Amino acid sequence: MANRSSSKSKKPTHEAFVVTGEGEAAFWTKLGAAWPHDDGKGFNVELIALPVTGRLVIRERKPASA
Repeated sequence: MANRSSSKSKKPTHEAFVVTGEGEAAFWTKLGAAWPHDDGKGFNVELIALPVTGRLVIRERKPASA
C-alpha cells in the first residue's frame, strides 16, 4: 500500500453497496468507494460500515448529474 496516498488523491472509480432482496424489491445501501491500484490488478476499498447480511456489490461510479 505504498501508493495509497496517490490513489486517495484521485476520485474513486467505483462505489461499494450492500444489496438486500432481489430484483425490483432489492434495496441498495451505499457503504463506500474503491480506487484502482496503479498496476490495474486490484482495488483499495474503504467502507463506512460492514454488512452482516446481503451482498457486497462494487459498481463503476456514475458521472455526477448537472
